[in-house]
Amino acid sequence: MFRPKIPTNPTPAGHLTPPVVVEPTAVVPSAQVPPPAPVAPAPRPMVQLTPGTTLALVGGGTAVVLVVGAVLVSMLLAVAITGASIAVCALVIRSLVHTDAKRR
Repeated sequence: MFRPKIPTNPTPAGHLTPPVVVEPTAVVPSAQVPPPAPVAPAPRPMVQLTPGTTLALVGGGTAVVLVVGAVLVSMLLAVAITGASIAVCALVIRSLVHTDAKRR
């Protein structure tokens, strides 16, 4: 059951041809081509910061910081409000259970 079953290869039935003999051929070296000369990379254009682009970068960075800050503060407020409301609910439930236990 746990032994692998190896397929049996039946003997080929038919006409067998003898193997073809391959004779080696002579290798003739071709004329050597010189390697291509290295090409100098094209100069990269320099980025020039004008007062307008500097102002745009500073304004964009300020906007990103303000948006990320507003999102983080709103998430913190959501967590704080949720925690406070859960605490109030817990106090109300505790008070109801406590007064119900006193009446008995």
